[in-house]
Amino acid sequence: MLGVEAWVVVVLAVALFVGALVQGTVGLGLGLVAAPVASLLEPQLVPEMMLWLAMLMASQTMLTEHRGTDWRGLGWALPSRVVGTVVGVWVVAVASDRLIGIAVGVMVLTSVLLTVRTVTLPVNRLTLPVAGLVSGVTGTATSIGGPPLAILYQHHRPVVLRPTLAAYFAIGAALSLVGLGLAGQLRVDVFLLAALLSPVLLLGIVASVPVRRLLPRELVRTGVLTVCATSALVLLAVSVF
Repeated sequence: MLGVEAWVVVVLAVALFVGALVQGTVGLGLGLVAAPVASLLEPQLVPEMMLWLAMLMASQTMLTEHRGTDWRGLGWALPSRVVGTVVGVWVVAVASDRLIGIAVGVMVLTSVLLTVRTVTLPVNRLTLPVAGLVSGVTGTATSIGGPPLAILYQHHRPVVLRPTLAAYFAIGAALSLVGLGLAGQLRVDVFLLAALLSPVLLLGIVASVPVRRLLPRELVRTGVLTVCATSALVLLAVSVF
């Protein structure tokens, strides 16, 4: 195996539980919460472990809440995600973890700040491909690919937001894993660790059900933005210091 110490596995499990709880509530959060923790403790696990777990959790949400999925919008975002995935695989091969972390942190914070300042981006044939391209790069390189699409869909009802993001995450993570596999960047021991930690996701999903029922739409939007900003700050801190 990877030689990951037991206490690190426990901390990762806690981070994954919190991330699954957040994602089950507001539509994203698994990678945003857990990826910075994994990067800090065991950089070798990112992005691969998080992509396996993100695909698993997103697939579950996609299957159980599929009725509200905006498949038309995804049809515009996913093709450019493929292009972004190719770029992301190249970034994984040539860039340092520090440089990737700084770039992603700045991108996410910029997106959140634009939104907080009442900048509402339209969901159309221009913004969706751009979001898909950016998230393809960042999602493949760092496993954090949710913010670009989440920013676009933040004003949609939770019943549309959650399954749409879930479908995008599931398909996008699969594309990223295929790309990394073709480039020889996948490892069996990382997959086994992801499988070992996967039951924690179920606990987070179960815990999110009562929380989700109590949250109004505006609070869900605030939650999405808060998770994005917090993740970006943590990622920047880890990358810089």
